[in-house]
Amino acid sequence: MSTQEQQGVVRDGVHYHKFDIVIVGAGGAGMRAALEAGPNANVAVISKLYPTRSHTGAAQGGMAAALSNVEEDNWEWHTYDTVKGGDYLVDQDAAEILAKEAIDAVIDLENMGLPFNRTPEGKIDQRRFGGHTRDHGKAAVRRSCYAADRTGHMILQTLYQNCVKLGINFFNEYYVLDLITVKEDGQTRIAGVVSYELATGELHVFQAKAIIFATGGFGKIYKTTSNAHTLTGDGVGIVWRKGLPLEDMEFFQFHPTGLYGLGILLTEGARGEGAILRNASGERFMERYAPTIKDLAPRDIVARSMVQEVAEGRGAGPHKDYVYLDCTHLGAEVLETKLPDITEFARTYLGVDPVTEPVPVMPTAHYAMGGIPTTNDAEVLAANTTVVPGLYAAGECACVSVHGSNRLGTNSLLDINVFGKRAGRNAVAYVNKTPDWLPIPEDPAKEVRELIEGLRAGTGTERIATLRKTLQDEMDRNAQVFRTDESLAGVLGVIEELRARYKNVHVDDKGRRFNTDLLEAVELGFLLDIAEVVVYAARNRKESRGGHQRDDYPKRDDVNYLKHTMAYLTGDPHSSDATDHVTLDWKPVVITRYQPMERKY
Repeated sequence: MSTQEQQGVVRDGVHYHKFDIVIVGAGGAGMRAALEAGPNANVAVISKLYPTRSHTGAAQGGMAAALSNVEEDNWEWHTYDTVKGGDYLVDQDAAEILAKEAIDAVIDLENMGLPFNRTPEGKIDQRRFGGHTRDHGKAAVRRSCYAADRTGHMILQTLYQNCVKLGINFFNEYYVLDLITVKEDGQTRIAGVVSYELATGELHVFQAKAIIFATGGFGKIYKTTSNAHTLTGDGVGIVWRKGLPLEDMEFFQFHPTGLYGLGILLTEGARGEGAILRNASGERFMERYAPTIKDLAPRDIVARSMVQEVAEGRGAGPHKDYVYLDCTHLGAEVLETKLPDITEFARTYLGVDPVTEPVPVMPTAHYAMGGIPTTNDAEVLAANTTVVPGLYAAGECACVSVHGSNRLGTNSLLDINVFGKRAGRNAVAYVNKTPDWLPIPEDPAKEVRELIEGLRAGTGTERIATLRKTLQDEMDRNAQVFRTDESLAGVLGVIEELRARYKNVHVDDKGRRFNTDLLEAVELGFLLDIAEVVVYAARNRKESRGGHQRDDYPKRDDVNYLKHTMAYLTGDPHSSDATDHVTLDWKPVVITRYQPMERKY
């Protein structure tokens, strides 16, 4: 990277940079996009973390692809499982792309040097995972390609090494806080982004012809979550604040096997290797809920089954509030070689040795199915069919929608590679037909400067940690696996109060260098915005589907709700009352081959 690109041109204390493509986020989707775009365009990757600390590295179990290395499989079965697993809210044309391109995505990573587990014949090994079946649901199939239980870590390291090899420009520990948009012929166009440099407190404007958001999820709206502390939905929140829609935000996945009381993830790969869920009496209770594939049912079904076991008095422990993941029959060799990380997690955090004793587990907030709506080419939508030229999104922050109302395990690592690659490729195509950059406003950093300085200079009395804890506790209590209109209305009331209190928040650290207190204050604003949309959309969907389970509307309703929720920011964005600024609409689901049927496993 040249010195000029690194430092930028400084005007009025703001650094200005210019690139063909700016990628916001350096996780799996962002770096896969960078690898695709880098050879053909001048690319910058901006990340508030060092790239190898991105949350992709926490993904454990595997990446789905119908390679047929271990047993018969094909991409059509994978498509069917994805559609059925998503409770038929999946856009089926997107699911076909995901399943078809999965095979090349895995081979791409293998060619980059990713150390997959191998069969005795030297092929990439594959194991079972929840919801993945052969012959359209007849039995579980070995489809997950894996690297022990560190698959995401290996993908992240492999992608980063290849980005370094390619000479991609990284701006690490730069926090993007705004998207620069301009109106041209009545249409929203993008011109760049504004970021805050954590090391100095200085602002940087990145002018770009194309921008790719790959900022990950927002699991920190919940207290019990597998998500890292940094997953506060910044990219989704930025897009929302610019007046662009969000899709299917009510659908949040709760992974069944989080360490009890902590939420730290124990991979579904453990059940793929044969681990069993048991209640207090030792019963393998999933035989009652999903008699065909039992513990390998889709995550929404398993999570609800676990909560129901506890609710009906069959939970374990002093308070009868968890169930067990039993790995003892797998043996030390399997646990230490194929599942070493989760074995160590259980020992370290709960003092339980999975080799000899079952591990206490309960569902943990894990993955956002909803997010920034995109086309199959990763183009961001301004409305149901209108795209924002030059703006792309991929990974968990995006909603294609290949996950519908419930994502199948191993489809997330697949999603970031398939649609990260598509985002990079299509951004290059857009740049090649766009001869010049759009002009940016005279002071493009004005809004970010006012946000940062307003928080730093604030003399309020509200504590960031107190407000965040109140939000997360309330979301855990009343907007988690099971929901009702009453519980959701209560959450909205709490969020309304917190949004009002947030205006009076206090930041202790007034400095400019690595001010994490200020950083968390900004992140809290995004969390409140996103939690509000999640709950508002959940209250509006009066049915149960996938990860959205309404006790007061327990049945799936295809007549009224076989459609995507589209949320728009309208009215007064500063109002505490969601009805003043959130408008909901619908978008049709794309159905090609598989008509909605009852989900039986």
